[in-house]
Amino acid sequence: MKKTSPRERDSDIVETVTLTELCRSCNVPADWVTGLVNHGILDPVGPSRTEWQFYSISLVRTARAYRLNRDLGVNLSGIALVLDLLEERDRLARRIARYEVNAD
Repeated sequence: MKKTSPRERDSDIVETVTLTELCRSCNVPADWVTGLVNHGILDPVGPSRTEWQFYSISLVRTARAYRLNRDLGVNLSGIALVLDLLEERDRLARRIARYEVNAD
C-alpha cells in the first residue's frame, strides 16, 4: 500500500504536523490515526507515537480516510485500497491531460 510522502523539489517547502495537530485538524481520535499508520495508510516520521510528525499531505489523506469510514463504513484495509486507487486515478488523469495539451 502506498504511504504518504512529500514530492520534494528544490523550491518546495515540506511542512509537517504533529499527531495532535493532525487529529485536531481532521477531528479524529489519535487511536484512529494510529490504526491508519498500522495499516500503512499514513507514514509518520519519528520513532514513537509521541514524536510522530506527518507531512501536510497527510491531512488530506486522513480526511478522505475518515469520510470513507464514516459515510460508507469502509474498514481500514478497504480505505488503504480505495485511497491507493483514487491516487492512481488522479495520477493517470494528470498524465492524460498532459498528453492532450501536447496533442493540440
